[in-house]
Amino acid sequence: MEKILSSKTKIRFQDCDPFNHLNNSRYIDYMINAREDQVMEFYNLDIFALAQKQGKVWVVGTNQIAYIKPALTMETVVIESQILGFSNRSLQVENRMWNEEMTELKAILWVGLVHYDLFSKTVATHTDDLLQLFGNVVNPVAETSFEERLKTMRALHK
Repeated sequence: MEKILSSKTKIRFQDCDPFNHLNNSRYIDYMINAREDQVMEFYNLDIFALAQKQGKVWVVGTNQIAYIKPALTMETVVIESQILGFSNRSLQVENRMWNEEMTELKAILWVGLVHYDLFSKTVATHTDDLLQLFGNVVNPVAETSFEERLKTMRALHK
């Protein structure tokens, strides 16, 4: 199974500021939307069906984002995502936005997700099949903090 998921999308006019740069908050939207589509495509995991049938979802607990280069109106970007780590109740995901050629890193995002039961309104435990999936695709990085990761990525992709 793929550990680093990748997809392309186009930056839309309505998501940009007067300078034709993608608005800061929209980077997160683009990356979260890409991740949702990627897990469906690559892992056949429909998180919306899971929510409807079992009442289980992932909610964002934390975001750490760095804006490195602007994404521009009508530019095609590549968004990569991977699981950095997981526990019985949480996931740590990294998302990266690149230019189409993947020569220019535009942003990096770490998302801390908590598994949640909509019915009982409590933190939920991942099922064995989810834990097995996460174990098969987890792709940790050497850096243990977002700041370290950012420094490494900037040095590698100047």
